[in-house]
Amino acid sequence: MKTLTVALPGREYDILIQRGLLSQAGEYIRAAVPRAVKLAVVTDSNVGPLYSGTVLDSLRSAGFETALFTVPAGEKSKNPSQLAQLWEGFMEFGLTRTDGVVALGGGVVGDLTGFAAATILRGVALVQIPTTLLAQVDSSVGGKVAVDLKAGKNLAGAFYQPRLVLMDPDVLNTLDLPQFIDGMAEVIKYGCIWDAEFFDFLAARPSKPELMADIGHILYTCCDIKRQVVMKDELDTGLRMVLNFGHTLGHAYELAGRYVEWSHGEAVAAGMCAAAKLGVALSVTPPEVPQKIEAALGSLGQVTWISCSMEEYAAAIGLDKKGAGADITLILLDKIGHAVPCKMPRVRLLEQLEALPDR
Repeated sequence: MKTLTVALPGREYDILIQRGLLSQAGEYIRAAVPRAVKLAVVTDSNVGPLYSGTVLDSLRSAGFETALFTVPAGEKSKNPSQLAQLWEGFMEFGLTRTDGVVALGGGVVGDLTGFAAATILRGVALVQIPTTLLAQVDSSVGGKVAVDLKAGKNLAGAFYQPRLVLMDPDVLNTLDLPQFIDGMAEVIKYGCIWDAEFFDFLAARPSKPELMADIGHILYTCCDIKRQVVMKDELDTGLRMVLNFGHTLGHAYELAGRYVEWSHGEAVAAGMCAAAKLGVALSVTPPEVPQKIEAALGSLGQVTWISCSMEEYAAAIGLDKKGAGADITLILLDKIGHAVPCKMPRVRLLEQLEALPDR
């Protein structure tokens, strides 16, 4: 068992990482939410058939009354209508303020369920059980929960910390290769922004079997980095912004693909490559860095460039949550392993993007 503690005063919680942990979920959740009688478990149509039975059996063995809520798999479920359906379902189940909600799935399920838990009855206990690499290393830790609006992704949300995060690396064995590679974009991001040695470790393992052989170390390292950042800046007003390396431009690529052509991981991967080139153009990033990032991502078969119009860049940058008035804070690298926030007028960022080569 690998354990990390997110030590936020009054909101402390553990991240537990261990193979086979799903079958022991009940005992650990019982310890985390001892007063709960009922647990609403939310999953999706892909994950539910694989893992909900194991989790529900474990919860019932620990004395919980359970109800399973299954949403359609995919980003389209992360919307206000689906959120309202969960609220109504929780109330029909008889959930009270001392009960809890369990998110069993990837980032969509975690974000949607987390926002539902944060808002139903003004907040009930939340447990995250992430089942994708992307969710395990990123979205399940740190308390960002949200749904999408017509205007863009994650625009209605909250900061709401879970009571517990349970990670079972064995669930990644059923993750198809594209989804695994999708999550590796966020994994490589941690090396880019925080730990050059970890970046080199990942770059030397350009295949899923090689990475899975060290998956416990990879999950622990990513979660430890995010834990350190979140403890210093829970509400994303300073240091936590570095976690968004590649995301400002990545959101433009997601918009360009109407949120269906490009996955989040593909968009972030291309966004990191473009941000590295921007950093060189702005004399912040050393000239060899873009090639290193492209090589690490490309060796896994990840996307390193996505076409995007200036109109789509402008629309995404206008919605970016790191913006303030006419300015925006773009996260750049001054070396592999260290990120720096660079505040600039949005107009200047668009000018720099227009000057970038097509590839």
